[in-house]
Amino acid sequence: MTISWTDAIRGFGRYLRIERSLSPNSVAAYLADVRRLHDWVESHRPGTWPSALTYRDLSDFVAFIATRDDAVRTQARVISGIRSFCRYMLIENLVTDDPSALLELPRTGMKLPEVLSVEEIDRMVASIDLSVPAGHRNRAIIETMYGCGLRVSELVNMRLTDIHRGEGFVTVTGKGNKQRLVPIGTVTLKEIDNYMERRMMMPVIIDINILFLNRRGRKLTRVMVFNIVRDCAAAAGITKTISPHTLRHSFATHLVEGGADLRAVQEMLGHESITTTEIYTHIDRSYLRDTVLMYHPRARRR
Repeated sequence: MTISWTDAIRGFGRYLRIERSLSPNSVAAYLADVRRLHDWVESHRPGTWPSALTYRDLSDFVAFIATRDDAVRTQARVISGIRSFCRYMLIENLVTDDPSALLELPRTGMKLPEVLSVEEIDRMVASIDLSVPAGHRNRAIIETMYGCGLRVSELVNMRLTDIHRGEGFVTVTGKGNKQRLVPIGTVTLKEIDNYMERRMMMPVIIDINILFLNRRGRKLTRVMVFNIVRDCAAAAGITKTISPHTLRHSFATHLVEGGADLRAVQEMLGHESITTTEIYTHIDRSYLRDTVLMYHPRARRR
């Protein structure tokens, strides 16, 4: 069946959103990769329909990507997007064979995330100037991200009605609109309460149920949260390369170091696979070594 690239990409987007239930950011990344494939095909085999793609086309495109971007993880993401696109065409009977079936993902290895110590996080929180209008909001943002292990998208979309104070939980809407319950501590709730006093005095609130707002009363953007976290880190004298996700990594790492069950951490982070959560058992090597020396019968000194 012949289908234009425009129609194929549009249908692929619907497939990702509805059937795969991917987040808007994931959908945008996959569509961008397929458009990149289209541009490359047009420059090498003009007039080729998406249903006429061959394994040779795809492998040559992947080789082209490798010459332009040496980041193995980027290459892996592009191949994953192409595979999903071909799978969509197979499901829709646009092709009879999957030309991406033999594409191999590059070995990404294990990339351990940057982690902050508790002392460094305390310094970040203490560095925030509470005399400025956004001070209490920014402190509540840092405490909420670290205290609940949230992704940026989960933080900016958090609603007032998601906070269940009596039960000590918050409802978090994660990837694919999947919801989970995450415990929220008294320190985080206290900082949110301090921020709410200032929030109630805002002259205009457009997004009434959204927790964290900008000075215009609207939902924060992801970029704004990145800037807040990085500014706090700089003010605290932290030289590590960090992002909001670093607070989520630190949340998980500190739980695992404290002896939390890995399955419980997986549930709180919203990971589909325990394999994703297991990376946090590899972060603090000294902690693992001390654990073995303390508890393993063959490791104790005599």
